[in-house]
Amino acid sequence: MTLPRIDPLPSPKLRPWHLDRAAIVYVRQSTPQQVTDHQESTARQYALAERAVALGWPRSQVQVIDDDLGKSGQSIEGRPGFQRLLAEVALDRVGLILGLEMSRLARSCKDWHHLLELCARFRVLLADADGVYDPTEYADRLMLGLTGMMSEAELHVLNQRMYQGKLNKARRGELVVSVPVGYVKSPAGEVTLDPDEQAQGVIRLIFDEFDRRGTVHGVLRFLIAEGIRLPVRSQSRLNRGRLDWRAPCRETVRQILRHPMYAGAYRYGCRPTDTRRQRPGHPRSGRGSGRAAEDCLVLLKDRFPAYISWERFEANQARLAANRARAESAGAVRNGQALLAGVVWCGRCGKRMYVRYGRSDRKPSYICSTLRSDYGLPLCQSVTAAEVESWVAEQVLEAMQPAVLEASLDAAAEVEQRRRQMIRHWEQRLERARYEADRAGRQYQACEPENRLVARTLERRWDETLQALQLLEAEFDRFTRTQPRALDERDRERIRRLAEEAPALWRASTTTAADRRQVIRLLVDRVVLTVDPNDDRVAVRVEWAGGAVGERTIHRPVQGYRNQQSWPALKTRLAELHGRGEEPKAIAVMLDREGFRPPKQASGFTAGMVRRLLHELGLRPRVSRASSSPAVLSPDERWLHDLARALGLSPHTLHGWRKKGWILARQIGGRGGPWAVWADGSELDRLRALRDCPRTWPYRERLAELRVPGPCCG
Repeated sequence: MTLPRIDPLPSPKLRPWHLDRAAIVYVRQSTPQQVTDHQESTARQYALAERAVALGWPRSQVQVIDDDLGKSGQSIEGRPGFQRLLAEVALDRVGLILGLEMSRLARSCKDWHHLLELCARFRVLLADADGVYDPTEYADRLMLGLTGMMSEAELHVLNQRMYQGKLNKARRGELVVSVPVGYVKSPAGEVTLDPDEQAQGVIRLIFDEFDRRGTVHGVLRFLIAEGIRLPVRSQSRLNRGRLDWRAPCRETVRQILRHPMYAGAYRYGCRPTDTRRQRPGHPRSGRGSGRAAEDCLVLLKDRFPAYISWERFEANQARLAANRARAESAGAVRNGQALLAGVVWCGRCGKRMYVRYGRSDRKPSYICSTLRSDYGLPLCQSVTAAEVESWVAEQVLEAMQPAVLEASLDAAAEVEQRRRQMIRHWEQRLERARYEADRAGRQYQACEPENRLVARTLERRWDETLQALQLLEAEFDRFTRTQPRALDERDRERIRRLAEEAPALWRASTTTAADRRQVIRLLVDRVVLTVDPNDDRVAVRVEWAGGAVGERTIHRPVQGYRNQQSWPALKTRLAELHGRGEEPKAIAVMLDREGFRPPKQASGFTAGMVRRLLHELGLRPRVSRASSSPAVLSPDERWLHDLARALGLSPHTLHGWRKKGWILARQIGGRGGPWAVWADGSELDRLRALRDCPRTWPYRERLAELRVPGPCCG
């Protein structure tokens, strides 16, 4: 008996079970440009299907995976073809994988060795133009590992070569990918100002308004209020280079103020790539906040036509940095009544002091809470703002008095310049609208009257442009009527007279708190406060912008007379005046004249204040409650002061409860007489419970019950 003849396999590594499974040809090109321009390489990869047939696979079992054409092999992300290949191998459906080069499969060692592990486990062969490899054999596994390492190293070399070439071109200032609004780039690479005069005028207007307003949001509000749009050159293929007028947005205005090209400088490398923030599928993403101009990889000044000078650009960057709410900067001028917000510093720890507003009266105070919030330490110091701001405002008015006249005339000239800018902008808008209307009219007139299919469209477009022109003319007329008229010599003389009344202008209702803060920011670098914790003194040091320093000790509101520095002298003076027989009203006048002040207000003493002080010092004994009126208390009534003493409360607390209706009380002897409170045994228990009940949200229902007084039987 003779055995059947078995044909030898084309490769000794091939086994019958390999031929029972599919052979996969993996096709990949790195970029869409390579797919279009390097078609021979793509054709060679597709021709590997014939190699699989030559190795013994039936043509029906040869599959081609070309889903990754135009995609980089640097990562598995975004490559559905390679992911599909791994899935087929893991399902034990593949006997051979063919690729023109091993780098076509993967240029990442991580992805490459993942494929090798799967192929070794499921006994899958790999083949390229040089031979067939078995990943289960040591020599082939070593060769495949070295091939993967060389593929990744080759990618690194190619990237470095392209990056260094790009950087060398950037160092010459010739690598200009795109230009910001207000500039155009010619096909030859030359960068010039936008030829449209209105576009140039809008860019210059943005810089001028930032000088006046000082914040990005202030400029944005101005542009929206005046209906000014930003000139943007379209980057789409169909309308590339066409000038579009778009609504302003905050980020566009911010980029205009931050871009050094407007100062004539070229920059490169302002957004370094951070691998920690790279998104999957976007390995070259370098988006971020961006570096400052001086920290870029390349910065070349005087390379392009400029809208502003470099000194003005640096001043704008410093102003933008100061507007940020950080510990090292004062921040932008915001709403609020605090006059020195952002410029007050603590004289004890050297940290910035922040503004805190009261809950009811909204009166501001300055508080140093950095150490408490950062380290859990006690509060450093705090002081009410009124007294400090009053003295600083006086110093500011005194300092600015010599320059008020010159500043007022400069302001008048600035108003005139701004008015001319806005009128010029409106004239350019009208000129553009008239051109569009004339152009639509010429197109309609050039059309054959018989061709109504085209004539109707052109006629409708002409009507639309005429209506837009009419609407714009009406808006311009309304704008000119709302704008102030040009200043004549009489107006300038009135400005000169008003300049002599700077204090009145400072306190006028039309002058906002933000205006006052802006003036202080121009003149004062910082105000350092040092509060004496033992009395009512506050040491104030004003550091002026020119380097001069002014110091003074002022008094602040405190809790009581005993917290004042002048308390010993006040006691002595009260005893002396009362001993002479002076009436409380006369004593109050004398104390005000001699410079004494109440602890919580600066309006001066009153007769009632003097009377209470004399009672507290024992200089004027109180009239007996029993002799103040012939009325006799009922068995369940007590004097309010006696009840307060029994409950361990202040009489002021009981008076507050009386006004809110929480206790039952009556006044004996008419106005000014003592108060008697009804409180039997059960009522005393209720008052004690009301005293001890916490004033927190979980006890709100219990508090509501305790605040209702019991029934009065007397």
